[in-house]
Amino acid sequence: MAIRRILTVDNAADLATLKKISTPVEAVTDALRTLMDDMLETMYDAPGIGLAAVQIGEPIRVIVMDLAREGEEPAPHYFVNPEILASSEDTLGYEEGCLSVPEYFDEVERPAKVTIRYLNYQGETVVEEAEGLFAVCIQHEMDHLEGVLFIDHLSRLRRDRAITKVKKARRAA
Repeated sequence: MAIRRILTVDNAADLATLKKISTPVEAVTDALRTLMDDMLETMYDAPGIGLAAVQIGEPIRVIVMDLAREGEEPAPHYFVNPEILASSEDTLGYEEGCLSVPEYFDEVERPAKVTIRYLNYQGETVVEEAEGLFAVCIQHEMDHLEGVLFIDHLSRLRRDRAITKVKKARRAA
């Protein structure tokens, strides 16, 4: 396993990659599992709770997540070619952050519950319902697959502030 560099919004080349629409994966192979393992290690190192492949420069439809809290046993999840089958009309506002927009958090409204279908680590099809933080996180990560960042859900002023804050923090580091 290897820790990969996470692309960030303050770098123009990174941002161009983050804005790409990810392509579907043809099959879950050993090479893809190695990539997912690298993604998980990268996410844990950051630290974060979700990571899309495009965030490490691989614009393919793959996500890893682990919502286990500190002190809990890790519970990694792998999502290949995820899709939302249904969304609730009820929404949930949640203060989101993103490894590609480091040190910036803002509230985003999303459907409170979604039904998703994806291939797991073994390549098996899974259909399940997600609600609460799971629903927020999977929708956030699936946005990445469409070239959408959580700050794209904000007003232009708040989005520009987020990018400026990241640029200033990077220069200071």
